[in-house]
Amino acid sequence: MLELKNISYEVEDDRESREILKNVSLTIDSHFVAITGPNGGGKSTLAKIIAGILTPTSGEIFLDGKNITGLNITERAKEGISYAFQQPVHFKGLTVKDLVSLAAEKDMTVSEICDILSEVGLCAKEYIDREINNSLSGGELKRIEIAMILARGTKLSIFDEPEAGIDLWSFNSLIYVFEKMRKKTGGMILIISHQEKILNIAEEIILIADGSVSSIGSREEIMPKLLNMEGTCSALTEKAK
Repeated sequence: MLELKNISYEVEDDRESREILKNVSLTIDSHFVAITGPNGGGKSTLAKIIAGILTPTSGEIFLDGKNITGLNITERAKEGISYAFQQPVHFKGLTVKDLVSLAAEKDMTVSEICDILSEVGLCAKEYIDREINNSLSGGELKRIEIAMILARGTKLSIFDEPEAGIDLWSFNSLIYVFEKMRKKTGGMILIISHQEKILNIAEEIILIADGSVSSIGSREEIMPKLLNMEGTCSALTEKAK
């Protein structure tokens, strides 16, 4: 279970303090949760604070009852938190096999790595020895990053706008991967997104607007409120073909 208590975050903007998050309190205990809301509302900032990339101005964070507020991103990773960036990082000289093994923190057999790659829809024969470089597409990198998180088997996996920078075919394939993760994972999956297809498979949706929690509920409860909000991404009102 993840608990956020009175989380606030301020930045200095032209010598003035600007509040990005305002006293956010949440308890997340569902297996698959989506955080959504208008652009600029504080969603990605909240994800980075949970992962330990940013430090809140005030408030506390608890994971399974343990206060992790003072832990950095490496320490939180050891506690069982994974974070997938909007744009996956390239690792020159490392192969897909290397990365998955590093993520698992153990020596993995080729068979084990192949099983994980197949989980994210990649043909192991074609990818296991591929180098993580510019020859891989955005969709391929996203799937490899998900494979790394599956190999780690963490308590909490955070995905920050996984749809960013990939084409429609790759995005639809990712939805299938997330559906499989939702059914199979023993931990929590937290996705920051405003894509309707992702919201459709979430067990719970948290609506963030203007730095605060506006509402929490099911898709049926949240979608009407989201569609009426100014600044909401047009992707919500247009069905993917």
